[in-house]
Amino acid sequence: MSVNSKAEILKTLGDQTRLRVAHLIAASKKSLCVCEIVDALKLPQYRVSKSLVMLRRAGLVDVDRNGTWGYYHPNESEKANASLFEFVKEFCAGEPFDLDIDALDRRLKLREKDKCVVGFVSEKELVKLMRKKGVEV
Repeated sequence: MSVNSKAEILKTLGDQTRLRVAHLIAASKKSLCVCEIVDALKLPQYRVSKSLVMLRRAGLVDVDRNGTWGYYHPNESEKANASLFEFVKEFCAGEPFDLDIDALDRRLKLREKDKCVVGFVSEKELVKLMRKKGVEV
C-alpha cells in the first residue's frame, strides 16, 4: 500500500461521522446494517450511507448482501486494517463513542436469528419495538 493510499485512509477517518461509524463497525462483533448504525448514532440515513461509501472506497469496510439488506464489517483483506481497527477501538474509548456502543447493543437486541428485521423506523416506533421486546430504552 502506497504512502498516498495510507494518507487517504487517515483522511477518511478524519471526519467525525466516519470515525463514529468506523468505531461502531470496529467495536461490534457482528456485521451491521445501515439502519442499525443510523439508530445507534441518531444520524440521518443519508449521512451514514455517505460515510459508509467513503469507508468502502478507502478499503476499510466491506458489505455482504442478504436480499435487500447490506451488512457492513471491517475489510480484512488488507492486513493493516486489523491493526487500524484495533487502534480506532482503543483511541475512541470514552464519550460519545461508549454511548454509541450502548445504543448499538440495545438496537442489536431487536434482531431475529442474528439478522436485522426492523429497517428504518421513527424514533417513536423504535422505542415501542424495544419496549415490546423488553429492551431497556
